[in-house]
Amino acid sequence: MGRKLEIFLVEMPLLAPFEISSGVSERRQCVIVRLEEDCLVGWGEAPADSQPFYSYETSETAFYIIKEFLSKPLMEAKDPNEFLNKVRNVRGHQMAKAGAEMALWDLEAKKNSIPLWKLLGGVREEIESGVSVGIQRSVDELLRVVSSYLDEGYRRIKLKIKPGWDKDIVGAVRREYPDIKLQVDANAAYRLQDWPSLKELDKYELLMIEQPLDYDDLVDHSILAKMLKTPICLDESIKKPEDSYKAYRLGSCSIINLKPARVGGLLNSKIIHDFCESVGMPIWIGGMLETGIGRGHLVAAATLPNVKFPNDISASSRYYEEDIVDPPWELTSRGTIRAPGAPGIGVEVLEEKLRKFSLRSWSSS
Repeated sequence: MGRKLEIFLVEMPLLAPFEISSGVSERRQCVIVRLEEDCLVGWGEAPADSQPFYSYETSETAFYIIKEFLSKPLMEAKDPNEFLNKVRNVRGHQMAKAGAEMALWDLEAKKNSIPLWKLLGGVREEIESGVSVGIQRSVDELLRVVSSYLDEGYRRIKLKIKPGWDKDIVGAVRREYPDIKLQVDANAAYRLQDWPSLKELDKYELLMIEQPLDYDDLVDHSILAKMLKTPICLDESIKKPEDSYKAYRLGSCSIINLKPARVGGLLNSKIIHDFCESVGMPIWIGGMLETGIGRGHLVAAATLPNVKFPNDISASSRYYEEDIVDPPWELTSRGTIRAPGAPGIGVEVLEEKLRKFSLRSWSSS
């Protein structure tokens, strides 16, 4: 088949620290996958961070798993479905699998000279973009940050919350901006017995409360969902297609934040999308501070028909002073991002810049 594989452990500085309930990020690590065949290059990204706070996976484990266990199947597989079948015995490590699998998708789209979003079955040429606002030092600072993003055109604001930083700050934003699309994300910071605090948020007409309880939980979320008027959206609890089915059957949520890297790649994302569409459960596409490479895969996923809310897919300039793709991802004046017309993910990877940010690399041919 004549393929060449390279993987890069990359670290890039963020424009500003990004804080959620589980910790603060100032620099962002990930693993970039480069798969070359017949002078075409497919790119993927495993956006696992350097610390195991969002997931047990880290950038170091993703690099190791791809190198030791996924590289041979990736070199041999003719398509994403065959690749996932070959690595089925590798339990978990969904982000590592996603980074490898996405490179196959990009390569396949380029072989067929079509944009990735069309190969995936997307139906829209522009995707709605929202923005996620981390925990700030004060309410005044939060209002300033929210105002700046609204001025940029983002169509939805998501506030990170945690116990003690919840109803008061949500109330302050809602009073200042009574008509905006607003939701919150707890990143599993609450327990079921905290339901009175979460119930307080019902008065603010939120689109949803995202992942309020434990990152592995489905059962307690099903109980909480009956207590609240505000819809529950699950994120961390949905790690594979089977989880979306269980969540639906239990009534754990009525919306899913689908992060392609979290569920093992674009094929699993499509399976979850199709199931949710069949049962009338809307989804939207979340992000994990991806570089422009991973962002290209997110944009493709966000063109699917059952994506019903603005996505956590922002412009490159939201997180990075300089991205590693050209052109960088940009927001239109309508608060959207255009699905690219070029083949594959639709942007060129600046390999010199990628190598500048690489801590180490590994290759096989």
